[in-house]
Amino acid sequence: MSTIHTDLLNAEVRYYDNGTFRTRVIEAGSGPALVMMHGGGGHAEAFSRNVERLSKHFHVICPDFIWHGLSSCPPFASGNWVRQFSDQMLALLDQMGIARASFEGESLGGWIAIDLALRHPERVEKIILNTAWGMDMGTERSGEMPSLKEASLNALRNPSRETIRRRMEWLMPLGGTTDEIVDVRLAMWSRPATREALLEYYERLFAPECANYLFRAPDLAKIPVPTLLLWTEKNPITGPDTAHAMADVIPDAQVHVVANAAHWPQWERPEEHDEVVTAFLQRTR
Repeated sequence: MSTIHTDLLNAEVRYYDNGTFRTRVIEAGSGPALVMMHGGGGHAEAFSRNVERLSKHFHVICPDFIWHGLSSCPPFASGNWVRQFSDQMLALLDQMGIARASFEGESLGGWIAIDLALRHPERVEKIILNTAWGMDMGTERSGEMPSLKEASLNALRNPSRETIRRRMEWLMPLGGTTDEIVDVRLAMWSRPATREALLEYYERLFAPECANYLFRAPDLAKIPVPTLLLWTEKNPITGPDTAHAMADVIPDAQVHVVANAAHWPQWERPEEHDEVVTAFLQRTR
């Protein structure tokens, strides 16, 4: 059975620091750049099952967002603080000497992929929105939001294998949670700086004013790059109807729905994920 360690044997862990953002990156391969951005509370290991396969075709770059993992925890900006994630990704590309990249964003990462495509299209080839969050299509399963907030804050305030496992099982209720990923998340969420930053992140994320930063249909209609909506049957936040509603307004969009997966299809169904992503990225416009 593979482990995170064996999955990443051919990858490197590097740190890029431009004085504003210090970013931990799992990196492998060569060719067109593919930046894979994790969800809220997560870390680069969310894509550990995908790095080896995808690195045969692409320069795979899996960063820890600021306030997450082992990246730095700068002060939160006033106003639209979500854009700080985009600023971090642009700074990372600059430091790596990469002019343009494709971006896959899972959950929170999808929010950032949309923001990058809208505000910095000159840096974006294609985007993959993997069970993305950050948009208001009127299809959200709002009943899941309190349970996500409660599970997240409880695990941060009382980090243990039990509380972390419950949080991971919210992501993967169909059985994808392993002891290893629980241990990695526990190590990350037990770091004082990360814990304090994530507690503030979740308070801001669930604050009423955060709704002002969500994207809506008129925004999505302006996405100028090819877009893959990679969704799942059992996504706890939004179902496949959201992906199809988004595809109806994004000019160049396609939908792929993964069966028997929830909020981490790249982990729950890695082979299918990688096959679909590779085909999309290698498709000519």
